[in-house]
Amino acid sequence: METFLIKTLQLILSLSILVFLHEFGHFFFARLFKVRVDKFYMFFNPKFSLIRAKKINGKWQVKFFASNVPENERQKMNAQGEAMLDAKGKPVMEPIPLDELHDDDWRKHPETTEWGIGWLPLGGYCKIAGMIDESMDKAQLALPPQKWEYRSRSVWQRLPIITGGVLVNFILAMLIYAAVLFTWGQEYLPFENARYGLQFSPTMIENGFRQGDKVLSVNGEAVEQRADFIEKVLIDGKRNVQVLRDDTLEVAIQLPADFAQRILAAEELNLVSVRFPFVIEEVQPGTPAEIAQLQPGDSVVAVNDKPCSVFQDVSAELEAHAGDAVSVSFYRNGALKTTKLNLTENAKMGVALRPIFNYFETEKIEYGFFEAIPAGISLGWETLVSYVKQFKLVFTKEGSKQLGGFGSIGKMFPNIWDWQIFWSMTALLSVILAFMNFLPIPALDGGHVMFLLYEMITGRKPGEKFMEYAQTAGMLLLLSLLIFANGNDIFKAFFK
Repeated sequence: METFLIKTLQLILSLSILVFLHEFGHFFFARLFKVRVDKFYMFFNPKFSLIRAKKINGKWQVKFFASNVPENERQKMNAQGEAMLDAKGKPVMEPIPLDELHDDDWRKHPETTEWGIGWLPLGGYCKIAGMIDESMDKAQLALPPQKWEYRSRSVWQRLPIITGGVLVNFILAMLIYAAVLFTWGQEYLPFENARYGLQFSPTMIENGFRQGDKVLSVNGEAVEQRADFIEKVLIDGKRNVQVLRDDTLEVAIQLPADFAQRILAAEELNLVSVRFPFVIEEVQPGTPAEIAQLQPGDSVVAVNDKPCSVFQDVSAELEAHAGDAVSVSFYRNGALKTTKLNLTENAKMGVALRPIFNYFETEKIEYGFFEAIPAGISLGWETLVSYVKQFKLVFTKEGSKQLGGFGSIGKMFPNIWDWQIFWSMTALLSVILAFMNFLPIPALDGGHVMFLLYEMITGRKPGEKFMEYAQTAGMLLLLSLLIFANGNDIFKAFFK
């Protein structure tokens, strides 16, 4: 439960930062061009809001746990005083004249923005006056464009208003990357220093790798670290891998053309990891290890007389005997010893292991302030390029099954609060949010950009009725994708 809570809090904080700044990008450019912003909300607020505030006549009014302000509209009447209906039998709405509203009615002061915090932490929104968006404010749009509205601005002013959110998210990612590099530097383990070799997933083994192999090159290009290797074989589709086996034999491995699809179908997240010795750092009280008198510094080399000295091999052997009594051979102060112990039902001895980086020489790059800025920009751009390459996998049968919602995103955060990982993850999500919002789908920023480009080329605006239909279609598509992605998470949680 504690792990779930930590992951959830990290997810909510990260998305809150990203959504707020994304919407602020729209707000900034709207106000820069003197376009009114009706509402700015962190989180969604169906029916009511946790907090809402508005500056009226120079004074702030703040309300807590209050019902939302109703839309400033009423049913239109004809000359005979009868309620008007459209061709489909739906009420025809019109804005309520401001002079008919009470002075305390927030709707009477549209020149100032209503700020608020909703109760549904799935995003946020910035409602810009005169813009066809998810609010679908038809009563306002039925009137001629007003000077303070989005639709009255030139296409060159509407374009930065629309792209402001994406722009802020991408700049934010580069700034976070720069700050992370300046604060913590960049540390990694070169493949050549992984002297115990690499551990491969079952699908990797099926396609020619062996546990303990050391990767030398991919398509003739040297590979320095794990991330480079995965990008080359999984994203770039490079298939010729040269490995060093048993520290003596160079072996060429030819991966199949559908290798990426096989990995996705197997749902393997950890394709390659570093093998390291099973050396005890701490013995937990009351566990089989304490009863068997194991001590910190003991190095396990065999289980039931089967030689195995690296963590992955020892773990596999222990899992094969979960709940059973086993003999464990280990070295203590240079002397070989053996003890017997009863494993728990989940195959645990009850020990914490010596940290992995105690065994290897890592590479660490330190960045000064002025070095971190271009390095952060470069890392942000590389992350975007890599994500765009990965996006093509979504359109495969196997890739579509891996689409995930908030649950999948939450799992990407660590079990403990680590600020370096948190900010690195936030930067990655900022890049993803920027890219996804720029897709040419109506209801997304990219859809609005697509229509603005059409207007720039043809000199004509798309009709407002067409924009309403497009917005509705886009929202239905996004809702379907949201249900599908989160449905995948729920299915995996309960049936896999």
